[in-house]
Amino acid sequence: MRVLANDGISKAGELALKEAGIELLDNRVAQDHVINFINENNVDVLLVRSATKVRQDLIDACPNLKIIGRGGIGMDNIDVEYAIEKGLYVINTPTASSKSVAELVFAHFFSLARFLHESNRLMPLEGETHFNAMKKSFSKAYELSGKTLGVIGFGSIGQEVAKMGISLGMKVKVLTRKPRTEVLSLEFFDGQKLNFEITSTNDTEEFLKDTDFISINTPKTDEYIIDTAQFEKMKDGVYIVNTARGGVINEVTLLDFIESGKVAGAALDVFENEPSPELILLMNPNLSLTPHLGGNTVDAQEKIGVELANQIIEIKKKL
Repeated sequence: MRVLANDGISKAGELALKEAGIELLDNRVAQDHVINFINENNVDVLLVRSATKVRQDLIDACPNLKIIGRGGIGMDNIDVEYAIEKGLYVINTPTASSKSVAELVFAHFFSLARFLHESNRLMPLEGETHFNAMKKSFSKAYELSGKTLGVIGFGSIGQEVAKMGISLGMKVKVLTRKPRTEVLSLEFFDGQKLNFEITSTNDTEEFLKDTDFISINTPKTDEYIIDTAQFEKMKDGVYIVNTARGGVINEVTLLDFIESGKVAGAALDVFENEPSPELILLMNPNLSLTPHLGGNTVDAQEKIGVELANQIIEIKKKL
């Protein structure tokens, strides 16, 4: 069996494949050449992340392909249903990067609540000449402890975000399309474990009205989850972080509500016009920005590689 990990795979994943006698091709192929490469090299497994797209034309043109794998949760760059109809296995790693994404959510929350994003921009420029003025301007900061955290989406990432909020002493609310209950387990360094039962709501107005910090953790959507109607229902001074997908929040409307003061600050790790975010977003001092880094940690990539390798090894036994 031959594997093309076109967007890369961790050393741990590479080792697991080789130990199972599976050949990993050490190539990175441009999108326009992927079909030819797969056919010319008799590739059985195509592994991708966000960069490589696996659409119907590729699936049709590569009859020897047996497995398509996505390193991560979202599968919007793969025509999943079509691939399954054609008899291919489609795999992903729905939990491997959850903690990394959740930690980035809180990195942004802390940055926004303490003005770290703006302070880091200005200190090299004005720290020597306007130190006291900046100290005063950044003094209206907030603790997260005791505040209300609103989590939109209750998959593996949403659950990790909720758990981190609980560990900080936040009140946690969850919004889903259909109400459901999950038991979240917090495990500590000394072996102790605490369980928290959280029931989500589908009442958007009730969810938004008193929420201080909002984290969006949903799959890709066809329309905005957060737009004018939702912003208007939020309390004044809310903080918002989107690490989900570009297009779940209306970025133009977001800037309007930042300008009005309704939104105190927001963070975007994903963008509607990715990978070329609008300049007006990049220059806004009330935004904390990262270039789609959610699952980009050494830890998450190790887990992703091993999970993909293990799934491929199991499928190979069936073929």
